[in-house]
Amino acid sequence: MQGKLSFPVWLYLLAVVIPVGFWAGPLYMTNLRLLLLVMTVPLMVKVLLGHYGRVFAPDILFVCHILWAAVAIGVNNPDQVVQQIGSVGIEFLGGYAVGRAYIRTQEDFIALCRALIVIVLCTLPFSLHETFTGRPLIVEYLNKIPGMRTVDVVTIEGRLGLERVQSAFAHPIHYGLFCSVAFSLCFVALKGMLGNMRRTVTAFLVAFCGFLALSSGALTAIAFQFALIIWAAMFSNFKGRWWLLVGIFAFGYVVVDLLSNRSPIKVFMSYATFSAHNAYWRAQIFEWGVANVLGSSVKGIIGSPIVGIGLNDWIRPHYMYSGSMDNFWLVMAVRYGVPGLLMLAVGYIIIIAKIMRRNFEGNERLTLIRRAWVFTFLGLTFTLCTVHVWTNIYSFIFFMFGAGVWLVTVNPEEDDGPKPDYEPAPQPRFRNAREVQRERVAKPRERGASPYSRFAHKQTSAGPSDTPRRT
Repeated sequence: MQGKLSFPVWLYLLAVVIPVGFWAGPLYMTNLRLLLLVMTVPLMVKVLLGHYGRVFAPDILFVCHILWAAVAIGVNNPDQVVQQIGSVGIEFLGGYAVGRAYIRTQEDFIALCRALIVIVLCTLPFSLHETFTGRPLIVEYLNKIPGMRTVDVVTIEGRLGLERVQSAFAHPIHYGLFCSVAFSLCFVALKGMLGNMRRTVTAFLVAFCGFLALSSGALTAIAFQFALIIWAAMFSNFKGRWWLLVGIFAFGYVVVDLLSNRSPIKVFMSYATFSAHNAYWRAQIFEWGVANVLGSSVKGIIGSPIVGIGLNDWIRPHYMYSGSMDNFWLVMAVRYGVPGLLMLAVGYIIIIAKIMRRNFEGNERLTLIRRAWVFTFLGLTFTLCTVHVWTNIYSFIFFMFGAGVWLVTVNPEEDDGPKPDYEPAPQPRFRNAREVQRERVAKPRERGASPYSRFAHKQTSAGPSDTPRRT
């Protein structure tokens, strides 16, 4: 039996991909915030009470992260603490709680994979139009609704002779990340449920939609997932393949650190960009961002490692006219201090590590789901080092994170979950000559034997030794 996605999850996904905003007095509300305003508190209370399975450390750490963020904003920007924490808190905790509450079985997760793929493919015609014309049709149509608003049209320089596609998201990077999440879910999690050709073509179209964002961050996420898929296929019979990969990364890190005059992190960021200018800019952002957190006597920055700088502008060179910071993890540290970052990062790492260590041998569907989810979040983890996320995509990433927590405790001896959409072709059974001869002797009539062969069979089965003798 195929699983169906619950109605609240459909509402959540539609609110993510169709952002509509309106003013509620002095507050700017979106349909996503309005939905999560109703759902977040009761769902998180149930999560913390164990109504949706075991209570994990991230359930508590994520709540503490938001509480610490409230302290940091209260210290640095007391006049904005209610609005900022109200919006960020329900987007972050609300997305996570919806994933934890409504995605709890194999059927739920497969239904979520299908829904995301359908949504991405539905954006393809609009994305093709936007990549040649620069007009985001979904945003334009939503802005025509009386009394409603949506995201602003992003005016940004194109790349490779094409316009960058934002679809209905706040930035092209966000659209690319949304598509990248669906890539492994399609190609890996649905293996055996879709025909190989259909699955490959669908995954290619999903990746193509992500490419149209022309974002190095989104392309990095897709490329990283693809590389992990290839590695898993190449060393499928080697149980230590992932430890081998970790060793190669560690060895590469040491080699780069020894041979380069830059840190390995800066080298990575330089190659995860479209241009040398962007690479230099991100290196400067990282260097000065860390100085804002930890302080630097060379740069004359005192630093604020405990409560961060809140929403205040960060200290940077005069030529860095833009205050944007293309590094999600760094933004968390700069805005909320080291404690705020650690509460988020530790909870994030704990769940990924636990799921990576699960052994679902004997349950192929769970193995594929676990692999797809882990590939997705390993790609996102690296990508979030080069991009920042906010509003809908910020909530969506932690919704997907919460949607994988059930893998920590699921019983691998359960049913294999949803059945494939197609009937696999029957596999021929090869028999040896002895089996064929045995069947001919045992069932001659069923094999269309001649009358003589039937007579011969009768003589064989009822020979002279069975004929009664006269006494």
